[in-house]
Amino acid sequence: MKKLLLSSIIVIIGITFLGRLSYLQIFSFSPDQVLEDPAIKRVYDYPERGYIYDRNGELLVGNDPAYDVMVIPREVRELDTLELCGLLKIDKEKFKKELRKATIYSPRLPSVFVPQLSKEDYAKLQEKMRHYAGFYIQKRSLRYYDTNSAANVLGYISEVNERDLAKNPYYVQGELTGRTGVEKVYEDILRGRKGVQYIQKDRFNRDIGPYKNGTLDTLPEQGFEINITIDKHLQEYGELLMHGKWGGIVAIEPSSGEILSMISGPTYDPSLLVGRKRSANYSKLHYDSISKPTFDRSISFEKSPGSPFKAINALIALQEGAITPSTTFTCHHGFFIGRSKKGCHCGGGVRTLNNGIYKSCNAYFVGAYKKLFEQFPSNSDAMDAWEKHVRSFGLGSYLGSDLYTGRPGSVPSTALYNKWYGEGDKRWSATTTYSNAIGQGEVNVTPIQLANMTAAIANRGFFYTPHVLKKIDGKEISIPDFVEPKHTTIDKRHFEPVIQGMADVYHKGTAQYIQIPDIEIAGKTGTVENFIKIDSVKTQLTDNSVFVAFAPVENPKIAIAVYIQNGYYGSRYAGHIASLMIEKYLKGEITRKDLEKRMLERTLESEYAKPYSGKEFKINEYDWSKHSIKYQEQATQSEQ
Repeated sequence: MKKLLLSSIIVIIGITFLGRLSYLQIFSFSPDQVLEDPAIKRVYDYPERGYIYDRNGELLVGNDPAYDVMVIPREVRELDTLELCGLLKIDKEKFKKELRKATIYSPRLPSVFVPQLSKEDYAKLQEKMRHYAGFYIQKRSLRYYDTNSAANVLGYISEVNERDLAKNPYYVQGELTGRTGVEKVYEDILRGRKGVQYIQKDRFNRDIGPYKNGTLDTLPEQGFEINITIDKHLQEYGELLMHGKWGGIVAIEPSSGEILSMISGPTYDPSLLVGRKRSANYSKLHYDSISKPTFDRSISFEKSPGSPFKAINALIALQEGAITPSTTFTCHHGFFIGRSKKGCHCGGGVRTLNNGIYKSCNAYFVGAYKKLFEQFPSNSDAMDAWEKHVRSFGLGSYLGSDLYTGRPGSVPSTALYNKWYGEGDKRWSATTTYSNAIGQGEVNVTPIQLANMTAAIANRGFFYTPHVLKKIDGKEISIPDFVEPKHTTIDKRHFEPVIQGMADVYHKGTAQYIQIPDIEIAGKTGTVENFIKIDSVKTQLTDNSVFVAFAPVENPKIAIAVYIQNGYYGSRYAGHIASLMIEKYLKGEITRKDLEKRMLERTLESEYAKPYSGKEFKINEYDWSKHSIKYQEQATQSEQ
């Protein structure tokens, strides 16, 4: 009886063990358990990152093969450190630092030891790697740029950091992720999915083949290719025109909100942030505190809008019944605020809405602004209505685009002025806040907001959210927020007189000398006072040049905003560049070679050097002596 009981117990225990092992092997296995087994090594197979094309299918970003030297710290044995350092082109201190870093991360998991070897270095190294236990080479791909432009749009990729690892368990140390621009916003689409192989090791730590005959292995899935809305040739041309100039340019297709170009100057070649020199190049760019090439002025540069904002004030005054297109104000070469006379450069005389716009008369728009306030029972009510109208054009907000960063700008409010001047209808008024009427007040905008505002005018009262994604894997995207129009608070009928005034800016106004043959353009020049602190003293610099436009006037295909720091009058630099880019986009070629020559030859580097020279300097003074007498005469007639 005892023998039978003992035999039964042994059988039951055996069956239990076998059953448990079978369960673990067949039913309850998960790939994560493999990581706990020291006899199994996990090797990743990285896919190619998705290609990026422009709106017309032209390649912007592709891939080049690269090779990482990997290390598994616990497998490292005695080796000739100096020899390996020589092959890897690093010093001994770097070797120790990277090995220590990898050990801290995980002694048994692979880490990147030296990233992104070139094909030449890989060829020299691969035959000798078998002599260095614990080290191996892993293939991956690096970005290849088929353009030297659009760095601010495309962005760059870099190695994940501790924050990335804590935030997303998909990544392991040494992997790459999109850091800025399109690469960051659409990381999940572009990166694909890495494959994995599980390798069985024997008791001597030698690879003996795939674990479980490779049944747990997965293949890599290449990232999706995407088309962005940028026009490659327009972007490259705009950056060429911006050489030696600081500022931002944004061009939008009004009928869709698709961004045609988004230029920040100065910029840099995106290929600088690829490969083993990426870190050094980035530091050099990032710590350039004067020109700031990594600062995206197209979406983050906030300044007063200047005279282009007069178009918005005209629309608001029309909507609220403060003026009609025939309402007149007299300009006495300026206007009075109390006993103080403020300047105007329109030439003086009686102004209607039309010539008030094309001559950019300050007196007219200050008069219209005051009339607007008279339509309401209190200054607070007037300011609330004005603010609501302004914000309906997308100003004072991030616009909800798919761009990863930017600035919201600012629109003043009743609360702001109550805070500054105190509550009560007599504490502040239209006279107190008159600078808002001419775009020099508390309103701040970015170039993309100016472009979006211009697109809303071109569309006669609505706009689409600006965005850069067009297709994924060849299929048109349809994101609701991108395809649903956002309507302003201004009735459609009020836009025509304002647009006519903007068209006359080209026909007989402040941009008449930069007309483009066979293209009807509506635009608005602007000049914005420009200040900087030098040794804690507020110092005036040469004015900023601003220009907004759209074309053709009927059925517009492009709306553009150009903001040039220290660029003088609106028609000088910003107007030239806007007109050229419109012609480039609509015609594909340039007929105004005189405008093009001027922009390609002239830079503003001397203006940007003034604050740092330590010498006294004059503002709004520039040597145009190389240009024709005719052009100099034309320039002096431009709007200020």
